Amino acid sequence: MHLNVDAVGTSELNFEAWRALIRSTCGGEPQAVEPNDFVGWMRPRSVHRLTAAALKIHCGFAATDPGRSAYRYERTPRDVRRAGVDSYCALFQIAGRRAVIQNDQTVQLAEGDIALLDAGQPATYVSENGSEQWLALYLPRQAMISHLGFEPQGGLHGRGGTLAARGLRRFVLDSIEDEESMSPTAGSYMQLALYDLLGALFAPSHSRPISSRTDPLFARIRGVIKDRFADPDFGPLEVAAETGISLRYVQKLFAERGSTYSELVYSIRLDHAAHLLLRRASLDTGQPLSEIAYACGFRDYTHFARKFRHRFGCAPGAYSEGHDPACNKAVRFPFRRDLSHRG
Repeated sequence: MHLNVDAVGTSELNFEAWRALIRSTCGGEPQAVEPNDFVGWMRPRSVHRLTAAALKIHCGFAATDPGRSAYRYERTPRDVRRAGVDSYCALFQIAGRRAVIQNDQTVQLAEGDIALLDAGQPATYVSENGSEQWLALYLPRQAMISHLGFEPQGGLHGRGGTLAARGLRRFVLDSIEDEESMSPTAGSYMQLALYDLLGALFAPSHSRPISSRTDPLFARIRGVIKDRFADPDFGPLEVAAETGISLRYVQKLFAERGSTYSELVYSIRLDHAAHLLLRRASLDTGQPLSEIAYACGFRDYTHFARKFRHRFGCAPGAYSEGHDPACNKAVRFPFRRDLSHRG
């Protein structure tokens, strides 16, 4: 499946114009082994109200130094600080091959592959064959983390052949090719579906395998708590009764892992609350904040607000207003009119 962006008639740029465009939009310094044999274009797009950009480059090899990479682009810590971007970037490799380096990890992307990078961290992109096409989709950091329940790390790589990767790729590229207007509510639901597909593809594996004698039991305890966290009367005694072990042993299992029941249950409740607040903002439901607090297992709103502020650094109302996933303002593309002209 290919993203048919050639049909839009976007102007092709020589290397000097391309370098100026990249500097103004992303920072960094592109390098081409044969600048005189370079053409490229970038077109701003939208994927369910999230900022995206479709890009394509072609550059030749140096006859005198064939071992050099045809194209290289590096965003330094200084570039990152200047941009002030607070988002992730999902890279969809449409054609060609490239290497991406971030956080001392290198991933090799071929056609159909997807990588998830931290746009707030330095990264290096290298094209070996000099001809490639890709789509960059920018995802607001807090909305992403709150919805998935974990913080992705830069350089994560999803092969295009997996079911999750194929589903995500089709979901994203079809949304670009189909320009039919969609209601804001429907668009918000589609955006949440996009986050779910990203979670299915990039969910981290267990940091250590469940192999010791107590790990399966503790995993069961966690599962019980996740199922019952919304019940304010469900505590360690109920966990012990439901899992068939003593309260003392439950406490011991938590202590061995440097945690407590309260820490785990509040973490789960607050993560769920953050997810509901973002959903409330994106769908504009007007759901009372106190109702969200009760749905997450808190007996009163004051206690909930205090815990939430301690965890996220702001009040629940400010969080939902300031992190609306429908309003991704982290990345902007100030294109000249001739660069976004439709043929």
